[in-house]
Amino acid sequence: MTSQDILSVRNLHTTFTAKRAGRKYKIRAVSDVSFSVRRGEVLGIVGESGSGKTTVGRTIIGLERAEAGDVQLNGKDILSNKNRAARELSLKVRMVFQDPYASLNPRRTVADSVAETGDIHGIFSSRSERERRVAEALTQVGLDPSFGARFPHELSGGQRQRVGIARAILPAPDLIIADEPVSALDVSIQAQVLNLMADLKEQLGLTMMFISHDLGVVAQISDRVAVMYLGNLVEVSDARSLFDDPLHPYTRLLIASVPRIDPALRISGGIEKGEPPSRFAEVRGCPFSDRCPIAADRCLSERPELRQKTAERAVACHFA
Repeated sequence: MTSQDILSVRNLHTTFTAKRAGRKYKIRAVSDVSFSVRRGEVLGIVGESGSGKTTVGRTIIGLERAEAGDVQLNGKDILSNKNRAARELSLKVRMVFQDPYASLNPRRTVADSVAETGDIHGIFSSRSERERRVAEALTQVGLDPSFGARFPHELSGGQRQRVGIARAILPAPDLIIADEPVSALDVSIQAQVLNLMADLKEQLGLTMMFISHDLGVVAQISDRVAVMYLGNLVEVSDARSLFDDPLHPYTRLLIASVPRIDPALRISGGIEKGEPPSRFAEVRGCPFSDRCPIAADRCLSERPELRQKTAERAVACHFA
């Protein structure tokens, strides 16, 4: 962990147990994942559904249990924290959830939802301070403070997600994990919320992990990007280099698969080999080998390690 890093994740493993045909199986949702998040940056984490990107975020914040690994926030271990330390973690790391309709309590007013963490941790010295802090958070996300008296059913999806963001920023956290924060919104509203998050990053100096399956969204807001496939980290790069010159075959095929209206802008070589393999199947060698257009015998038996290619770029591929 360097002085620039606010979050360091090393060799993270998260495993789920599932039943199939009467038998119990262990599913490795996150497999030996390592990365860091620098202070003041947005790290995008991208991949197809089932790639493990959401599980990484949920494991860091404590909603899922890590099987192994080391996660440090500001140099302090946060996986083994208990009781008071775990409560303090909920102030330092906040999450913006995917579904703005499910993430707010329908029986609580907007003001109560935004202030909930502050109420739990006793960060308000008085009722007037509580009202001031809530009004300030709502204003920062583009909502009039009068919205505090409303209930979630009175708000649109975009307004609800703004409330979720206000709830996240009110305690002034060290890190915000945004899990698909715009995927449930209309396209026009997505742009507004993305612009809001970009503005808040600049105004408040926010550090964010931005999790999404949408490469266009990730490109718009991220400083660096980590690409995941089947629970594995396959490439980490600054955003510009990743989209201009992707190193991993999966990253190249993922970018090529993005729909483009203008045929002249379409890129050949999209993913044509179907869905990722079953998570119940044992994966030997490279997890992408069965869909990779350049796979060789070595890829079927030897798993590639994530290797630094330059100071800003790392890739897990034998031939990159």
